[in-house]
Amino acid sequence: MLAKAHTGIYTTLRADGVPITLPVWFVALDERIYVASPAHRKKVARVRKDPRVSFLVESGERWADLVGVHVTGRAQIVEDAERIAQVRDLLDAKYGSFRSKRSAMPEETRSQYETEVVVMEIVPDDRILSFDNSRVEMSE
Repeated sequence: MLAKAHTGIYTTLRADGVPITLPVWFVALDERIYVASPAHRKKVARVRKDPRVSFLVESGERWADLVGVHVTGRAQIVEDAERIAQVRDLLDAKYGSFRSKRSAMPEETRSQYETEVVVMEIVPDDRILSFDNSRVEMSE
């Protein structure tokens, strides 16, 4: 379920401990979750200050169809050039057809993305929660 999900919900912590939750595109690889972001984004700064994070994927519209996976763990900035290239290739393969054309973006928006990009690796701890409401027996 995790690897097949389209969008993940990524939570980092502000300096005062308040959680900040954002939707992100991601890939799952070798029991890790990878997210790329422009280096100047606040989520990158939050990970540098406090690596504790959580990550959620879910799907289903009716209660009986809800499925999901929630992990907690630690995030770190990836430094290995080969892993960064591998993750970026996987992100391009997964999301390339969903991306807006840079040429169609206003200059100010485009400039926000034409900058250094970092890859963050989420290393899950042992607290993985999964749910699948379709397994709950319902009385008619």
